[in-house]
Amino acid sequence: MSFSEFTREDYELISRDYAKLRESAQKRCANDAELEVVQRAFEFANEAHKNVRRRSGEPYMLHPIAVAQIVVDDIGLGYKSISAALLHDVVEDTDYTVEDLRERFGDKIATLVDGLTKIKNVLDTEQKTHGTDISQQSLQAENFKRILLTMNDDVRVVLIKLADRLHNCRTIEHMPEHKRDKILSETMFIFIPLAHRLGLYSIKSELENIWLRFKEPEAYEEIKSLIDRKVQEKGQEMTDFVKPIEEALNASGFSYEIKKRIKTPYSAWRKMQTKGISFDEVYDLYAIRIIFDSDKMSKETERDQCYHIFSIITGLYRYMPERLRDWVKHPKSNGYEALHCTLLSDSGIWVEVQIRTRRMDDIAEKGIAAHWVYKKNGMMGEGDYEMDNWLNRIKEILVNPDINALELLDIIHNDLTATEIYVFTPKGEQRSIQKGATALDFAFLIHSEVGYKSIAAKVNQKLVTLSHVLKTGDKVEIITAQDAKPSPEWLKFLTTHRARTLVTDYFKAQRKQTMDYGRKQLETTAENLGITLNEALLQRLEVAYNVSSRDELYNGIGLGTISLDNFEEIMKKSSGTRMSWIRRVLRMEEKPAAKEHVGETVIIGSTDPNAPRIHIASCCNPIPGDPVIGFKAPDGTVTIHNKTCKVAESIAAMHGDWVVVPKWLEQVEDTSFLVRITLKGLDRVGMVNEISRYVSLVMGVNMRRLFLQAESGLFEGYIDLYVNSRETLDKMIKKLSSIEGIENVSRSEL
Repeated sequence: MSFSEFTREDYELISRDYAKLRESAQKRCANDAELEVVQRAFEFANEAHKNVRRRSGEPYMLHPIAVAQIVVDDIGLGYKSISAALLHDVVEDTDYTVEDLRERFGDKIATLVDGLTKIKNVLDTEQKTHGTDISQQSLQAENFKRILLTMNDDVRVVLIKLADRLHNCRTIEHMPEHKRDKILSETMFIFIPLAHRLGLYSIKSELENIWLRFKEPEAYEEIKSLIDRKVQEKGQEMTDFVKPIEEALNASGFSYEIKKRIKTPYSAWRKMQTKGISFDEVYDLYAIRIIFDSDKMSKETERDQCYHIFSIITGLYRYMPERLRDWVKHPKSNGYEALHCTLLSDSGIWVEVQIRTRRMDDIAEKGIAAHWVYKKNGMMGEGDYEMDNWLNRIKEILVNPDINALELLDIIHNDLTATEIYVFTPKGEQRSIQKGATALDFAFLIHSEVGYKSIAAKVNQKLVTLSHVLKTGDKVEIITAQDAKPSPEWLKFLTTHRARTLVTDYFKAQRKQTMDYGRKQLETTAENLGITLNEALLQRLEVAYNVSSRDELYNGIGLGTISLDNFEEIMKKSSGTRMSWIRRVLRMEEKPAAKEHVGETVIIGSTDPNAPRIHIASCCNPIPGDPVIGFKAPDGTVTIHNKTCKVAESIAAMHGDWVVVPKWLEQVEDTSFLVRITLKGLDRVGMVNEISRYVSLVMGVNMRRLFLQAESGLFEGYIDLYVNSRETLDKMIKKLSSIEGIENVSRSEL
């Protein structure tokens, strides 16, 4: 921020933006008294931020106005939240206190601003602790814990913070690169999943696109231009596709509107990355949304009316059965309801069609805020109950005193990003549970006592073990016995946080038995590997598993919170006092790096003897030309990741003060980097020879491994090879793509 006298143009900008906000707020306010509170909040904040400017040079007051605009337009909150958004930086940036606001605007608005101020403080705080206590060293994770705890007090604080984050991301180009990377990583790790879970899809999509635009600028621009070109080419075809649908719906008496939608650059990029496909293979690029007013006088339910429209449009166009998504019958846990199908147009374009009632669309666009409105008015849909269940589950996690900050952040992140399935009780009641859950997870979902007494299950009338993994549509019956009790073995296959917590708590009361079990597990594992445990090895394990005592080690193994899967690897390490770099980052074994390095530029390939040691991360294997981010470890080592690497996102989100700005040195191209490319296509005689000849002889690239397999005339596989730059890799991918029979070539993870 900076200070300078406002000009007439500055005051005009503020007046213009506020006039737009006031017009939107007027529609949300129930009466003039509420609108008057918004007016007073604006006047107070405008005076408090007078002559203050943002990094961009524009008046600072434009920021809180923009945040309030998002709060009312994109989230649909009321006058108290609009006022809090206008005031959200006053306490942080001026001499006014929360008590000053409480006197002027009442307790609720002051409390919302107080929560927002605390979030801003913890996000902007760099790590300053230098002790060895883990709870001290986990400062940024503790900060996120405080943010998430505000959901337990008033979720509106988090909603306003999402609006604040969105506007900051809209203007992120004015930030220095290291600060930008920190903000974007936090955004992808926490705020985007949070927006998704709270049903704020428009905010989620915009944040994703901003993330991609700065993390992978070349990919973003290329995909955006391809999308723009497709829209221009196919615009008339989409109009022709919609016309028969409109005529049919009119004839059936529906009151509706149809919105055309195109896949976002991020959504297309993500599908290309996860599926390993080209842009041309993203067939669900186009979508239309049919939003209709449900007929309250009709005997048909909202669900029936959705199915009625589905039957009408599938009578006009062929649909793809495997792409049918019935979120009306089985709403998502964030309350989302809609019927999705993919239709083939007369011109050969696959178009996704989303069918929603007006209520469903409000919840899809406004998320939890719309959920509250409909709940208050007694208009609950199936999805509204799912939203309540999810919020209650999150609150249970947040108030658990036994979870430290790092564990909480991991649990919340996993919960936010988990895919869900839908299963049924013997009475036909639908329950949602995370993908990969077992029959025993389901038992604990029903009730803790059912879980404790479980001995087996029946899935679709077939007897299965408690470790049986469930899938969508399963009908699950839990078999119990009065004398049954939990087994430590359960922790090896339980996946849901609730179930693991209940079983862990059960064994805490039987710590000695658990420790004995853990000690025997460790001894058996060592014996199977021909290793004799001694004091030195046990101390090495304590360091590797980051525990403070032998009892804690045995107890963790017994509870299943410490896995022995990497036991052999730990034993083989020549040094027993160092953990892997990623583990050090996440566990904070050593003291934090000095704050002075934040934002410094590091040259990759520098011959300067004083330059830090560079390590290329094996999780994403960046090569020269890739957009990269660096993290300076406590020992001074800088590890280089791709900016879009998931590991990098989590590290930057928890330790923003470790971020440095790496730059590739031209001479680094003398070094080769290992990458993998995947190939798919039509098999023919000589295909392998042609591929290997081009890679080795034409490009002069060293192949480490070539694996191709063919079946029924099709082949797929991968090549691991060494390249010196992204430019070389891109040329190779382009050339291989032109070989007869090869349908797709893409870079993939090793």
